[in-house]
Amino acid sequence: MSAHDTPDIRRHVERLTADGIDVVRVIYPDLIGTDRARDVLVDHLPAACEHGLAFCKAVYHTSPQGDVVPVAGGLDAGLPDVCVRPDLSTLAALPWEPGVAVCLGEVTDPATSGPAAESPRDLLRAVLARCAAQGLRPVVGPELEYFLLEPAPGTPAGWRRAPETTGAVYTAGLRADPGNHLLRTLRQLRDLGLGVVTGNHEFDGGQYEINLTHSEALDAADRAFRFKAAVKELARGEGNLATFMAKPFGDAGGSGFHLHLSCQDAEGGNAFDDPAGAHGLSVTARHALAGILAHAPALAALANPTVNSYKRFGPDTLAPWLIDWGLDNRSAMVRVPPERGSGSRLELRLGDASANPYLLVAGTLAAALLGIQAAEEPPAPLEGYGYDTARSAVLPKDLPAALDALEADTALTDLLGKGFTTSYLSYKRNEVERFQRHVTDWEFTEYAYHL
Repeated sequence: MSAHDTPDIRRHVERLTADGIDVVRVIYPDLIGTDRARDVLVDHLPAACEHGLAFCKAVYHTSPQGDVVPVAGGLDAGLPDVCVRPDLSTLAALPWEPGVAVCLGEVTDPATSGPAAESPRDLLRAVLARCAAQGLRPVVGPELEYFLLEPAPGTPAGWRRAPETTGAVYTAGLRADPGNHLLRTLRQLRDLGLGVVTGNHEFDGGQYEINLTHSEALDAADRAFRFKAAVKELARGEGNLATFMAKPFGDAGGSGFHLHLSCQDAEGGNAFDDPAGAHGLSVTARHALAGILAHAPALAALANPTVNSYKRFGPDTLAPWLIDWGLDNRSAMVRVPPERGSGSRLELRLGDASANPYLLVAGTLAAALLGIQAAEEPPAPLEGYGYDTARSAVLPKDLPAALDALEADTALTDLLGKGFTTSYLSYKRNEVERFQRHVTDWEFTEYAYHL
């Protein structure tokens, strides 16, 4: 009997077969958080667990348009493989696809037998190991927004918001969602076991927010990754498009990816709570907050990872573009919600919905950990409405500036690892170069007739 042909795997196969499931979809995140996958017939599952599934490593370096970006270890190395093995502990039946179950894949580099440098899930694991060495167990609650679009033949984009109702912020039901998209999606995600808790129509027409419960950081990132993949898949099944693009329309706001962060101590208590501390926060919480503020310019490269991301920022957008924090203040980059005790936490409002959940969580935890190690206090909290450049420093205004800030922040990149950082910077700088060469519709409209 081989190492992977175990009674446990056979029990999984028997249970899947008894449940009428004959296919397992093995998924894992690429650099930008898109799900890469292969469908495995259940009869082949033991072999897939033993030998793994071979994928070209350049899948990490492939753009949304299918270009293979020249990142070290990919094209220059002859397009070698990575090996992906099913993580059967994450198996779940797909409620909307009879006969199919899904699980996460564990990625290794055959050349080293260790994690692939570009693997977002393993990057987060490495940061969590550093947190554990500090005696901290991070707990994360993700909040994600997205737009639902329906086909609109003849329009420039080919899609329109579904629906285009205005003024229906923080509502539920048919008034803002006549197609009942939200209710169907909530139920399907619940049945997939993703820990969704609430949902509502958001600020703009066709925009929705679904919240996930708080859990240990890797589990929270796993669920956020699977959440994004599931929402997009459900929309496609109905002929629609769900997009987590930061700002898909010029006349609407953007979509955020807010992270609620706390930490448990060795005894299981909330390490961020201290009734006697300043603002009811512990020294650990205040130092973590100071670290997030100090490394915010570099963090922007992970939290706001696209050229489009920076169009979400600006005065009166409620998207933070200044480096500040406040007590229950939604105009600040870091909000400290009013709950204390077991509910003490920080809410990072910097991220947009296009962020890779693993990279956003890993970068935030790395910045917080550096703050705890530096033991510095944050500045005074923002009072009143923010967006005053006389009071707070400005975040990078575009992706190139954010990438430069990430490269320059050697404390953060040392913690994230040279292999990941080099690949990420190469991949994203290629994205910037491709955008700068592209002639946009705006340019043609602005210049072609008169010049």
